[in-house]
Amino acid sequence: MKKLVIAYSGGLDTSYCAVSLVKQGFEVHAVSINTGGFTQEEIKHIEANAYKMGVATYKNIDAVQTYYDKVIKYLVFGNVLKNNTYPLSVSAERIIQAIEIVNYAKNIGAEYIAHGSTGAGNDQVRFDMIFQTLAPQIEIITPIRDGGLSRQEEIAYLQSNGVEMDWAKSKYSINKGLWGTSVGGDETLTSEKALPENAFPSQLEKNGSEQLILTFHKGEFIALNGQQNAPSKNIELLNDIASGFAIGRDIHVGDTIVGIKGRVGFEAAASLIIIKAHHLLEKHTLTKWQLQHKDYLSSFYGMHLHEGQYLDPVMRDMEAFFTSSQETVTGDVFVTLKPYHFELTGIASDHDLMNAKFGSYGEENKGWTADEAKGFIKILGNQNKIHQQVNSKV
Repeated sequence: MKKLVIAYSGGLDTSYCAVSLVKQGFEVHAVSINTGGFTQEEIKHIEANAYKMGVATYKNIDAVQTYYDKVIKYLVFGNVLKNNTYPLSVSAERIIQAIEIVNYAKNIGAEYIAHGSTGAGNDQVRFDMIFQTLAPQIEIITPIRDGGLSRQEEIAYLQSNGVEMDWAKSKYSINKGLWGTSVGGDETLTSEKALPENAFPSQLEKNGSEQLILTFHKGEFIALNGQQNAPSKNIELLNDIASGFAIGRDIHVGDTIVGIKGRVGFEAAASLIIIKAHHLLEKHTLTKWQLQHKDYLSSFYGMHLHEGQYLDPVMRDMEAFFTSSQETVTGDVFVTLKPYHFELTGIASDHDLMNAKFGSYGEENKGWTADEAKGFIKILGNQNKIHQQVNSKV
């Protein structure tokens, strides 16, 4: 039999793929990549469903720490928010999932890899590009994309093959991971409708306010309220606290890789708080030129990651810059959580550049005299004055 690995999530699309590929005579090996957000009970449920689809084996690979080390860490270092809004929750996950899947396929000697992407989205690009780059000898099979199948056609096929499950039970498509949860539904296919309150997985459970302290060491989130843990664990702990305030909800509008505009809802309490807290600490501890160059590199890094270009060596170049920039990004950030939003109240750091003895902005200067200030301003304005004098004669 032809050995095939399928990227299996347990949803309708990958279940259709598994059943149809088994029917075609493939030896199907299902693999799920845990990049956060799954309980052990949920993993067991996915495994049980996979075997109902007739797969030969099922494998769940824990890639949470890999996801943090290879991607999330640099999203924090870069304060990456796509279109100043979206923390790249799903696109970042897909990269790591694709790499883990192709490595698994090579390890078991599979000749084929299948995934359930349609022909209208971004994931087909991310998966195919990673698979082609890392294993060009493995053939990629995409039943949904190639068949142009509708959801109803997939359900009818599964039912005709004796697979009875409540595929229509959820109105919304939910993708949950360590760095956030995406929410897609009827409203996100329009330009004007908002997602209703009940579309979001986390509901408002807390009122009032709650103060937190986020501790960073060289840019990494090492402690929450003084309790040290691995950064990936701190992300989970922060999300558990902040999601009760229904923080981090929004709708992202952006340009897809395939050239059309797309809209997706998301909730990402921990990632938004961490990025904003980290950025505030950077504003206190980095020079203005470090901050300026980080801004445009962050935009490039986020765009390349979103478009599936993770394996291009330029990504390693930018990661090296980000890592170097974090040498002094150490300290505490004070955050106040409230229903639906949060506030950054301040920072404490030994590297705080506001602590210099040169003076206080707008109040006093101790490092220069009034005459030195006048001379500096006179020379600083030379280029503008020359431009105005030369061109006013034209």
